[in-house]
Amino acid sequence: MKPYSGAPEQDDLLCPRLVDMIDARHVLVKLAGLIDWEFFEREWASFFPSHQGRPATSPRLVAGLMYLQHSFKLSDEAVVARWVENPYYQHFTGETFFQHRPPIDPSSLTRWRKRIGEEGVEWLLTKTIQAGRASGAVSDKSLKRVAVDTTVMEKTIAHPTDARLYERARARLVGLAKEAGVDLRQSYARLAPRPALQVGRYAHARQFKRMRKALRQLKGYVGRVRRNLRRHLQDIPEGPLRGRVLEALWLVGRLLEQTPNSKNKIHSLHKPEVDCISKGKARIRY
Repeated sequence: MKPYSGAPEQDDLLCPRLVDMIDARHVLVKLAGLIDWEFFEREWASFFPSHQGRPATSPRLVAGLMYLQHSFKLSDEAVVARWVENPYYQHFTGETFFQHRPPIDPSSLTRWRKRIGEEGVEWLLTKTIQAGRASGAVSDKSLKRVAVDTTVMEKTIAHPTDARLYERARARLVGLAKEAGVDLRQSYARLAPRPALQVGRYAHARQFKRMRKALRQLKGYVGRVRRNLRRHLQDIPEGPLRGRVLEALWLVGRLLEQTPNSKNKIHSLHKPEVDCISKGKARIRY
């Protein structure tokens, strides 16, 4: 049902108004006068198609609580609890008289967020920017560049050793060739796994000459399979499979050409966009 907006009761008319209790110079009072609250009353009314049942919560109240929640980093329960004891919060959400009981249950905010969706959140941000421009706090010049500070989550990929990447590249090319019906001269399915396993053992034993020799051997296997599959490209008809083969050949080519000092290195074949950055932490260097 549509939000309820009724006249105050007779007892409320005898109570002091919030505007007589608060300072008009407070930042929330000034912000409340800059935001176009009628926009939310008008646009969010479409989320209530039914005219039966209990009246919905006022969009002005919900929008104001969401603003307060994100401004002061409060949970649903905390913002409702502070609303009861803070007259500035109540004035910001459109109350005329001081209220002593919570306006809504905290779980209602979760249901409202699901109802308004991503579009409703964008409206909140848009009206915030418009209020900042109206107050002079935000200029058009400052909107040309956006600075984002975020926490980078570690990607769930295996440690990108050269031996593992070469073996995965060879296996992928062989699998695509089999799917496309291409008969390779040799797949190295019996020869490649052993040097791929020995690389880690040689590195642990600090036998770096043998390690580098095994890596060169693996790299040669991958290069031969790649050249063999590339010679049979004309035998693969146009379609999604041919596109996957071309993409795999391009990725494996980048893998074979990259060096320890190369930029935009491939750390994972199934997630080639993964990058490695320095975290600046002793326990996790990268």
